[in-house]
Amino acid sequence: MSACELCPLSKTRTRAVPGEGPTDAEVFVVGEGPGRNEDAQGRPFVGAAGRQLDGLLGAAGLERGRVFITNIVKCRPPENRRPARGEADACQGYLRRQLALVRPRVVVLLGDSALKRFLPDEGLATSHGRLLEAGGLSLFPTYHPAAMIYNRSLEEVSRRDFVELGRLVSRGAARP
Repeated sequence: MSACELCPLSKTRTRAVPGEGPTDAEVFVVGEGPGRNEDAQGRPFVGAAGRQLDGLLGAAGLERGRVFITNIVKCRPPENRRPARGEADACQGYLRRQLALVRPRVVVLLGDSALKRFLPDEGLATSHGRLLEAGGLSLFPTYHPAAMIYNRSLEEVSRRDFVELGRLVSRGAARP
Protein backbone atom coordinates (compact mmCIF):
# COMPACT_ATOMS: atom_id res chain seq x y z
CA MET A 1 0.00 0.00 0.00
CA SER A 2 2.89 2.37 0.66
CA ALA A 3 3.76 2.32 -3.05
CA CYS A 4 0.15 2.47 -4.28
CA GLU A 5 -0.68 5.06 -6.94
CA LEU A 6 -4.24 3.95 -7.76
CA CYS A 7 -5.75 7.36 -6.94
CA PRO A 8 -4.69 11.01 -6.60
CA LEU A 9 -4.37 10.75 -2.80
CA SER A 10 -1.00 9.04 -3.35
CA LYS A 11 0.41 12.32 -4.64
CA THR A 12 -0.35 14.31 -1.48
CA ARG A 13 0.30 11.74 1.27
CA THR A 14 3.31 11.72 3.55
CA ARG A 15 2.76 8.07 4.44
CA ALA A 16 0.14 5.48 3.58
CA VAL A 17 -1.77 4.25 6.61
CA PRO A 18 -2.64 0.62 5.91
CA GLY A 19 -3.85 -0.15 9.41
CA GLU A 20 -2.57 -2.12 12.35
CA GLY A 21 -3.49 -4.91 14.66
CA PRO A 22 -3.25 -8.66 15.02
CA THR A 23 -4.20 -10.85 12.09
CA ASP A 24 -6.34 -12.96 14.43
CA ALA A 25 -8.34 -10.00 15.79
CA GLU A 26 -11.98 -10.73 16.63
CA VAL A 27 -12.85 -7.06 16.17
CA PHE A 28 -11.97 -5.13 13.01
CA VAL A 29 -12.52 -1.36 13.11
CA VAL A 30 -13.02 0.65 9.90
CA GLY A 31 -12.90 4.44 9.91
CA GLU A 32 -13.07 6.97 7.09
CA GLY A 33 -9.50 7.98 6.31
CA PRO A 34 -6.24 9.10 7.90
CA GLY A 35 -5.93 12.59 9.34
CA ARG A 36 -2.87 14.81 9.69
CA ASN A 37 -1.34 12.90 12.63
CA GLU A 38 -1.99 9.55 10.99
CA ASP A 39 -0.43 10.73 7.71
CA ALA A 40 2.67 11.87 9.60
CA GLN A 41 3.06 8.65 11.62
CA GLY A 42 1.70 6.04 9.21
CA ARG A 43 -0.59 4.67 11.94
CA PRO A 44 -4.39 4.84 12.23
CA PHE A 45 -6.25 6.78 14.91
CA VAL A 46 -3.29 8.38 16.73
CA GLY A 47 -4.73 11.90 17.16
CA ALA A 48 -7.68 13.22 19.14
CA ALA A 49 -10.12 10.80 17.47
CA GLY A 50 -7.73 7.97 18.38
CA ARG A 51 -7.85 8.94 22.04
CA GLN A 52 -11.65 8.91 21.82
CA LEU A 53 -11.54 5.50 20.13
CA ASP A 54 -9.24 4.12 22.83
CA GLY A 55 -11.74 5.21 25.49
CA LEU A 56 -14.62 3.63 23.59
CA LEU A 57 -12.73 0.36 23.15
CA GLY A 58 -12.11 0.40 26.90
CA ALA A 59 -15.86 0.81 27.51
CA ALA A 60 -16.35 -2.33 25.40
CA GLY A 61 -13.72 -4.19 27.42
CA LEU A 62 -11.44 -4.36 24.38
CA GLU A 63 -7.73 -3.62 24.26
CA ARG A 64 -6.51 -1.61 21.27
CA GLY A 65 -3.68 -4.08 20.77
CA ARG A 66 -6.19 -6.90 20.23
CA VAL A 67 -8.24 -5.00 17.62
CA PHE A 68 -7.39 -4.48 13.95
CA ILE A 69 -7.86 -0.81 13.00
CA THR A 70 -7.91 0.60 9.47
CA ASN A 71 -9.81 3.03 7.23
CA ILE A 72 -11.78 3.03 4.00
CA VAL A 73 -8.93 4.91 2.30
CA LYS A 74 -5.30 4.40 3.19
CA CYS A 75 -4.06 7.91 2.36
CA ARG A 76 -5.12 11.25 3.83
CA PRO A 77 -7.67 13.22 1.84
CA PRO A 78 -6.57 16.88 1.64
CA GLU A 79 -7.93 19.07 4.43
CA ASN A 80 -9.48 15.96 6.05
CA ARG A 81 -12.36 16.01 3.59
CA ARG A 82 -14.48 12.90 3.03
CA PRO A 83 -12.92 10.46 0.60
CA ALA A 84 -14.33 10.70 -2.91
CA ARG A 85 -16.06 7.61 -4.24
CA GLY A 86 -13.25 6.89 -6.69
CA GLU A 87 -10.67 7.12 -3.91
CA ALA A 88 -12.63 4.68 -1.75
CA ASP A 89 -13.14 2.41 -4.75
CA ALA A 90 -9.38 2.41 -5.39
CA CYS A 91 -8.71 1.17 -1.83
CA GLN A 92 -11.56 -1.37 -1.80
CA GLY A 93 -9.29 -4.25 -2.84
CA TYR A 94 -6.92 -3.56 0.05
CA LEU A 95 -9.78 -3.52 2.54
CA ARG A 96 -11.22 -6.76 1.14
CA ARG A 97 -7.84 -8.48 1.43
CA GLN A 98 -7.42 -7.26 5.00
CA LEU A 99 -10.85 -8.61 5.95
CA ALA A 100 -10.11 -11.93 4.25
CA LEU A 101 -6.80 -12.24 6.11
CA VAL A 102 -8.08 -11.25 9.56
CA ARG A 103 -11.52 -12.93 9.32
CA PRO A 104 -12.90 -10.95 12.27
CA ARG A 105 -15.92 -11.88 14.33
CA VAL A 106 -17.34 -8.36 13.96
CA VAL A 107 -16.54 -5.32 11.81
CA VAL A 108 -17.12 -1.98 13.54
CA LEU A 109 -18.06 0.73 11.05
CA LEU A 110 -17.10 4.17 12.36
CA GLY A 111 -19.23 6.86 10.80
CA ASP A 112 -21.29 7.34 7.70
CA SER A 113 -18.50 6.80 5.13
CA ALA A 114 -17.68 3.34 6.50
CA LEU A 115 -21.36 2.46 6.85
CA LYS A 116 -22.16 3.45 3.26
CA ARG A 117 -19.20 1.45 1.94
CA PHE A 118 -20.69 -1.75 3.40
CA LEU A 119 -24.41 -0.93 3.64
CA PRO A 120 -25.25 1.83 1.12
CA ASP A 121 -28.97 1.90 1.97
CA GLU A 122 -28.56 2.21 5.75
CA GLY A 123 -28.52 5.41 7.78
CA LEU A 124 -26.32 5.84 10.83
CA ALA A 125 -29.06 7.39 12.98
CA THR A 126 -31.18 4.24 12.72
CA SER A 127 -28.50 1.55 12.46
CA HIS A 128 -25.92 2.56 15.09
CA GLY A 129 -25.46 0.18 18.00
CA ARG A 130 -27.07 -2.76 16.16
CA LEU A 131 -25.50 -5.86 14.71
CA LEU A 132 -26.23 -6.15 10.99
CA GLU A 133 -25.25 -8.77 8.42
CA ALA A 134 -24.00 -8.25 4.86
CA GLY A 135 -21.72 -10.18 2.56
CA GLY A 136 -20.97 -12.81 5.18
CA LEU A 137 -19.83 -10.16 7.67
CA SER A 138 -21.27 -9.14 11.03
CA LEU A 139 -21.30 -5.34 10.92
CA PHE A 140 -21.68 -2.99 13.88
CA PRO A 141 -22.18 0.65 12.82
CA THR A 142 -21.58 3.49 15.26
CA TYR A 143 -20.56 7.13 15.22
CA HIS A 144 -17.03 8.13 14.29
CA PRO A 145 -14.99 9.18 17.34
CA ALA A 146 -14.18 12.51 15.65
CA ALA A 147 -17.91 13.31 15.63
CA MET A 148 -17.83 13.30 19.44
CA ILE A 149 -15.17 16.00 19.42
CA TYR A 150 -17.51 18.35 17.54
CA ASN A 151 -20.79 17.10 19.01
CA ARG A 152 -20.45 16.22 22.69
CA SER A 153 -24.03 14.91 22.77
CA LEU A 154 -22.77 11.85 20.86
CA GLU A 155 -20.39 10.81 23.65
CA GLU A 156 -22.96 8.92 25.70
CA VAL A 157 -24.62 7.39 22.62
CA SER A 158 -21.24 6.16 21.35
CA ARG A 159 -20.30 4.82 24.76
CA ARG A 160 -23.56 2.83 24.95
CA ASP A 161 -22.92 1.49 21.46
CA PHE A 162 -19.46 0.26 22.47
CA VAL A 163 -20.75 -1.27 25.69
CA GLU A 164 -23.24 -3.21 23.53
CA LEU A 165 -20.39 -4.20 21.18
CA GLY A 166 -18.49 -5.57 24.17
CA ARG A 167 -21.54 -7.60 25.23
CA LEU A 168 -21.97 -9.02 21.74
CA VAL A 169 -18.32 -9.99 21.44
CA SER A 170 -18.13 -11.54 24.92
CA ARG A 171 -21.29 -13.60 24.26
CA GLY A 172 -19.94 -14.76 20.93
CA ALA A 173 -23.05 -13.32 19.31
CA ALA A 174 -21.17 -11.39 16.65
CA ARG A 175 -20.54 -14.14 14.12
CA PRO A 176 -21.56 -14.18 10.46
